[in-house]
Order: sequence, then C-alpha cells, then structure tokens
Amino acid sequence: MKAQSLFIQVCALICLICSQSYAHEPAYINEVLNLARLQGSGKLTWWGLHVYDATFYRSANFNSPEFALDLHYQKSFSGNSIANRTIDEMRKLGVPDAQAQGWGKQLATFLPNVESGQNITAIYTPKQGTTFYFEGKPLAQIPGADFSKAFFGIWLDPKTSAPKLREQLLGQNCPPPLFQETCN
Repeated sequence: MKAQSLFIQVCALICLICSQSYAHEPAYINEVLNLARLQGSGKLTWWGLHVYDATFYRSANFNSPEFALDLHYQKSFSGNSIANRTIDEMRKLGVPDAQAQGWGKQLATFLPNVESGQNITAIYTPKQGTTFYFEGKPLAQIPGADFSKAFFGIWLDPKTSAPKLREQLLGQNCPPPLFQETCN
C-alpha cells in the first residue's frame, strides 16, 4: 500500500515537472515553434520601475533557429514610444541611423498602445522573419534576418543595454543561431 502511494506521488511529481516545460506557453507560440520550451525569463526595470516581464522561448529542439520573445508590460506605453525606444536601442547596437529610422517608421505603423497587463510577442522564423502579436493576435510581419537580428539583439546581443536581463533570458543556454555566437 505504501509502495503504491509512493509510486502515485512520484508519477504526479514527474507529470508536474514535465508539464512545467510546456504548459504555460501560449498556444500561438506553440503552434509556430512546434512545441515551445521556456529558455528563460526576467524583468526589465528602469530607475526602479518595473517596465515589463520578458519570457524567451525556443523550439523544443534548442538547435532549431526559431524562437519567441514575449513582453508582458507592467506600465502603459504608446505604440510610438515603443517604436522610438526600439530604434534607440538598435542604434546603441550599431545599426546605422538611416536603417533604424526606416524600421522605426515601419514599427510605428502597427505597434499598438499597451496598458499594464498586456503583452506583445515577437516570433522569429527564418523563412518569414519576425512576426508580431498583440494579446495573441497577429499584428504584422517584417521579413529578413537583418531586422530580426537588430530587433532581438536589443535583448540577446552581448552588447545589450540590459545584460542582466539577457543573462536571465538565455540562462545556461546559447543564443539562437541567428546571432552566430560561439557558446562554451
């Protein structure tokens, strides 16, 4: 009887642990990544203010080039301010001003105003580029690896302005192949 009870407890614990890897990923991320797997998460604070929580997902196969970044906002922002901040961060990573401005104008056409508690998700797939979602609904797509590398570099490039958040998002794993960074 005790052995059976222990067996049931162990099975329940295994199910709980296994479900933790896949259970909380939004359906649209799972669909694109063919079973998403949480790689890491963290929060961005600026001058002590909690701006957003970031969650980084990879395909169940970490060697796969597809990945997603979900930003769950804790403050309200206009779509234009998000686009402007994005191009500022891209410039800090070395994106030429003209290119950053062009991408910023493109982002400003579709990035929505966000309220606290809402989320914007960006998913990268090599054939499509970056697809943006707002509250799980598709917003727009920007093709090409150049944009994707610049955009996701805001969080994943070694020169990010938020190195602690980068570390939390990547955990003990390598960045995606888009960044062609050697990993030890």
